[in-house]
Amino acid sequence: MPVRGRNQSAQALQVHGRLFLIDCGEGVQYSMVEHRIPMMKLDSLFISHIHGDHVFGFFGLLSTLGMKGRQTPLNIFAPPAFGPMLKFFLSYYGDGVGFEIRFTPLKMKEPETILETKSIRVQAFPLNHGIETFGFRFEEKEPAFNVHKEAIGKYGLTLTEIGTLKRGEDVVRADGSVIPASEAAYKPFVPRSYAYCSDTAPFPEEALWLKGTTVLYHETTYLQELQDQGALRHHSTTLQAAALAREAGVQKLLIGHYSSRCAETAAYQAECRTLFPETYATSDGDSFDI
Repeated sequence: MPVRGRNQSAQALQVHGRLFLIDCGEGVQYSMVEHRIPMMKLDSLFISHIHGDHVFGFFGLLSTLGMKGRQTPLNIFAPPAFGPMLKFFLSYYGDGVGFEIRFTPLKMKEPETILETKSIRVQAFPLNHGIETFGFRFEEKEPAFNVHKEAIGKYGLTLTEIGTLKRGEDVVRADGSVIPASEAAYKPFVPRSYAYCSDTAPFPEEALWLKGTTVLYHETTYLQELQDQGALRHHSTTLQAAALAREAGVQKLLIGHYSSRCAETAAYQAECRTLFPETYATSDGDSFDI
């Protein structure tokens, strides 16, 4: 339900120059303008499920992209039930949409890769929310090795030898000498990952599927005292999300999707931190580096 100062579900994620939008609640295009998120650079839209607070914003967003003259295709990943909604939109407003919409219905029963580039991989997986609902995990691929500049001069490396080291392999020369990759090359970064789980009640496989995620966003609709309401409506409580983060070994937990009956979010964060100290209650406009 609407709460002053709190918009519906939508997150923008930027990874290696690509801009992704995760869920598309009411008023999302206004929020993108307010927070200076360049909607014309949007690469893909990921819809977790078709409840209104996660999807009502797509009508305005797609219309505005059309009015702005977008030509680049837009990927949309969503449950099959989104298909008729998109068809309805296009039947009334499609003339104003001059770009291709590539809709991929999600049907998996366990994590599957739905989008892959040279540097990232995106997986979708089913959640537990009473209707068909999916979570998403974005992860960097292992980067190629970089070669230390000083090693190039020290060993007089050829282009072929540099290529060998970039693959993480030792260089073995004709005279039998070896240039270890562990000495001459290095990984430029440790791959990072981000997962989005909203809306869902706990389920057994969730911690396994999220194992080792760098930053996890997980809904906490209810404080722990309302656990019965969470079970009834297929939502999570603060302590359930915190316990999941601890079991999955994530580095940081972001929480949100608070009940409209609760105006203050400090209590949500405090409860989570009793189990998982690296918990942060999110607010509209917050930005996090992963």
